[in-house]
Amino acid sequence: MSKHRNYTADELRYLNMLSRLYPTVQAAGTEIINLNAILNLPKGCEHFISDVHGEYEAFLHILNSCSGAVRERIDQLFTDSLTKAERDQLATLIYYPEEKLEQLKPTIDDLDEWYRITLHRLIALARIASERYTRSKVRKALPADFDYILDELLYTHGEEIDKRDYFENIITTIIEIGQAPEFIAAVCELIKWAAVDHLHLVGDIFDRGPRADIIMDSLLEHHSVDIQWGNHDILWMGAASGSRTLVATVLSNSIHYNNLDVVETGYGISLRPLSVFANDVYKHCDVSRFAVKLTGDDAEATSEKDRLLSARMYKAITVILFKLEGQKLLRHPEYGMADRLLLDKIDYKNRSVAIDGKVYHLEDVDFPTVDPADPYALTPEENAVIDQLTASFRHSEKLQRHVRFLYSKGSLYKIYNGNLLFHGCIPMDESGEFLTFDLDGVSRRGKDFLDYADMATRQAYYKPDSPERKLAMDFLWFLWAGRNSPIFGRDRMTTFERRLIADQSAWAEPKNAYYTLYEDPDICDKILREFGLEGPHCHIINGHVPVKAKKGESPIKGGGKLIVIDGGFCKAYQPTSGIAGYTLIYNSHAFRIVAHQPFVGRERAIRENYDISSSNNLFERMEVRQKIRETDIGRELQKRIDDLRFLLTAYRDGVVAEDHQVPLK
Repeated sequence: MSKHRNYTADELRYLNMLSRLYPTVQAAGTEIINLNAILNLPKGCEHFISDVHGEYEAFLHILNSCSGAVRERIDQLFTDSLTKAERDQLATLIYYPEEKLEQLKPTIDDLDEWYRITLHRLIALARIASERYTRSKVRKALPADFDYILDELLYTHGEEIDKRDYFENIITTIIEIGQAPEFIAAVCELIKWAAVDHLHLVGDIFDRGPRADIIMDSLLEHHSVDIQWGNHDILWMGAASGSRTLVATVLSNSIHYNNLDVVETGYGISLRPLSVFANDVYKHCDVSRFAVKLTGDDAEATSEKDRLLSARMYKAITVILFKLEGQKLLRHPEYGMADRLLLDKIDYKNRSVAIDGKVYHLEDVDFPTVDPADPYALTPEENAVIDQLTASFRHSEKLQRHVRFLYSKGSLYKIYNGNLLFHGCIPMDESGEFLTFDLDGVSRRGKDFLDYADMATRQAYYKPDSPERKLAMDFLWFLWAGRNSPIFGRDRMTTFERRLIADQSAWAEPKNAYYTLYEDPDICDKILREFGLEGPHCHIINGHVPVKAKKGESPIKGGGKLIVIDGGFCKAYQPTSGIAGYTLIYNSHAFRIVAHQPFVGRERAIRENYDISSSNNLFERMEVRQKIRETDIGRELQKRIDDLRFLLTAYRDGVVAEDHQVPLK
């Protein structure tokens, strides 16, 4: 009798648990074969997007087109057989199947023949797009209503003589029973699913643009996504957690940019308490410094009465915000931001304020709710208003659902397939050393500080009411606006100065040294090593700061070690950047950064087959085509294979018994 290895009690316990999933040698062996086959498939395509800022139409178009990947497939397959106009139309159909079909139907003479030709083209595209996946994975992605039929069409080639009639009969039947529109939509969704294996959203879903909630709805439906929290995401997460300061900040920002659709329509939050309060308390006040930004149709459609109400609301909530921020700073001297306590520095007689030793003239000192003797105290009426508004944020079912998703799929940073993803920065001093933050009596820097910040962010939402939760909610505000916060990355947020001081030299918000140092490959390597990454194809993927492309700035920093993909979706930022920002594609062959021009709008894109004009820069090619075995998922699969091989050995050594009565799946 041959000797076998000795098994520990923990190993036997684990092997017996594993045997419940794979109760026989055959079951374990079959799974090993399946997993080994997966390891040898090409690595899936990763799609990186950042800073979408509520611009849902542009975001959904980028998502539908997979930053041009779908159009590449179309051109690859049909350049020789279809005109450019026909390929444009086919691309638009894939992006917006229901809407494009409705537009096309009245223009087509023989609709059944058009359906037949279009279905042939779409199935050919779906077959090419899904060929890098296992049949099992594709089958799981198929819409339930058409899974069997789509599976047959994908894996039955109409070119084979003995299968041609079978293939054509399926297509004909789909058309005859009136299911062609629904089937076309299903194939289009499959093509888009197959084009991108995993989506990374590197922060800032919220603010500026009109409907961040629509973007969140689409992310909830995405098959595979992770999110790195941006400063504007943390802002809304804090508001949803019940931070009165961050509720005031959300509303101040939203009113300032005339962007209340997401608050009122998207999340059903009523601003009536604020409007009643503002109209009453600020009706005789100067609100000229608080005029709301109106552009385009909004500027023409908004009456003077509505403009005045908006300015009063904006001033009222901003004063509440200044007070609440001051209370936080007084509670937390460890933040090192005492210089940002400014309400108590106002000289009302001389209409001035001293900041950093310099005296600035104030354009507005008309603050009926501010007591100079106790400037950071809220009046009873202000307390009631902010409490009502905070309760509305806490009780918005849709907002809470979205924020729970942000917590479940999100983090402050992520390491994925050798890349380090984060929104803002790794705070550093001018010499390239990681900044130290002294919080809770502990000094933290680099990765350790980001891990602490991630934990505190979760405690603010999930920790039961406690002193720890209150501290965590205050810390969320620090992440939003704190000095050198990793997702803010600046010395100060000059909201006070921008609202009340005309001298724009007071508005400066100096960036952390990181944003200069990241041009140095050695600094990028230092950051990567801090997070356990090293090698030729490791990168930092960064959002947050728009790339000034019109001034010749490149999104590729640090000798190719760092890529800035601020999406530039926000229309307010596009005059600065000159383009609509960047997205990144990382497939089995290469890294490719895609520069986008501004989107013309969903309606025109559907009507005129407009795509976002984009240019590609393939800046790093793999030496050999990457397979799944080289990815994080591949390494996890290899661990499972190793465990299953161990189970096979245990079966053969007789230390774990097979169970042939368990039905195999």
